[in-house]
Amino acid sequence: RDIALRLEGPTRHWAEVNVGKLNRFASDGEIVVVPGKLLGAGQIEKKLTVAAFRFSGQAREKIEKAGGKNVSIEELVKENPAGAKVRIMR
Repeated sequence: RDIALRLEGPTRHWAEVNVGKLNRFASDGEIVVVPGKLLGAGQIEKKLTVAAFRFSGQAREKIEKAGGKNVSIEELVKENPAGAKVRIMR
């Protein structure tokens, strides 16, 4: 519900998060949701499952290279309908 409320607003207010921030604040093996766009600045060494509305090409490559997984928010809702153990990055 929190993600839906964040995405209802104008796109200029959506989050833009770099993969370096994910590396700093997320734990290895965690599920992370970005209510906006994930950008490719920085490095990532952790294996994460990342759901975002949009991904830059460089961000997708870096996550996959680190052993992680890129999914859309809709796919994550199908996999985890309760939203348990999900970290929201903004």
